[in-house]
Amino acid sequence: MTASPQRAAIVTGSARGIGAATARRLASDGFAIGVVDLDEQQCAETVSAIKAEGGTALAVGADVSDSDQAQAAVARVADEVGAPQVLVNNAGVIRDNMLFKMSEQDWDSVMEVHLRGAFLMSRAAQKYMTEAGWGRIVNLSSTSALGNRGQANYSTAKAGLQGFTKTLAIELGKFGVTVNAIAPGFIATDMTAATAERVGMSFEDFEKAAIESIPVGRAGRPEDIANTVSFFAGEQAGFVSGQVIYVAGGPKA
Repeated sequence: MTASPQRAAIVTGSARGIGAATARRLASDGFAIGVVDLDEQQCAETVSAIKAEGGTALAVGADVSDSDQAQAAVARVADEVGAPQVLVNNAGVIRDNMLFKMSEQDWDSVMEVHLRGAFLMSRAAQKYMTEAGWGRIVNLSSTSALGNRGQANYSTAKAGLQGFTKTLAIELGKFGVTVNAIAPGFIATDMTAATAERVGMSFEDFEKAAIESIPVGRAGRPEDIANTVSFFAGEQAGFVSGQVIYVAGGPKA
């Protein structure tokens, strides 16, 4: 699908990993990209890659859990590269621990980035989508929404995003805006490397153990998620809304 030139997309947490791959894929689909991450300087690699491939991208530093910063980030993208008609809520953090060791800050920080961040960014971006009569919001959930040892905070946040997705799909559908969620399984990223370190395993051993339970017999790549975002962001997905698709190499992982 090739987007019309005036359409822009915002991808949060896109300095690296799934977010970076998604930003590059949507740029290849024809969208101008707002590359949003906590540190604007860390967005440079993603922006450079998009520009090298002939695309348009803008680095924006913002804490998506801060109301003023989220609003300013969306407004800046609208002013400098175009009104955002696609939003990918990918920004996330992990603060893994067993419940009895988990601090209130561990809980709050995960909720703030995943849930509050998605809420603030969606609230700011939907204005442009409803005015245009066309929009796409894609939220990044996780197979951890089904429960995962040591991730009471993360699992709760990712499950919450599924409810958020379904509610926004109901509210925004009449304005031509679809809202869907992707729940990745094991994807080889810095975040999964951090989880391996937490459990005291090398990443190679951690990945090998994960692959044993994945029916397709390999770990996921950021591009696997980016390809699914591309589908949801396209014209062809206009009758798909309020859905959660598990991109995990099998029915669960």
